Amino acid sequence: QLQLVESGGGLVQPGGSLRLSCAASGFTLDRHAIGWFRQAPGKEREGVSCIGGSTGTTNYVDSVKGRFTISRDNAKSTVSLQMNSLKPEDTAVYYCNINVPFGALKGEYWGQGTQVTVSS
Repeated sequence: QLQLVESGGGLVQPGGSLRLSCAASGFTLDRHAIGWFRQAPGKEREGVSCIGGSTGTTNYVDSVKGRFTISRDNAKSTVSLQMNSLKPEDTAVYYCNINVPFGALKGEYWGQGTQVTVSS
């Protein structure tokens, strides 16, 4: 069973940085697109960033462009989200998502989320 686990969240002051990681259990992520989402209390979950599987292309929501960077690590087993110049508005639970279109593991998967709090 494919499982995703996010880590790296925490409490950081405005202007600080955090690096989130999404790790797969029982699967490798390098051939599939991965998305990062976030959800603040009382708000809908929104897409933050995604990275292609076969293409490696990246996309970002306008509010994080120039501050966040999505990438795969050297082992191709995790996908990270480097978050710089953090703002209080970035406070949310961050989730990673993968959609597997084919094969025995076909389906959509979400991690449990990791809390990011930006506050002084």
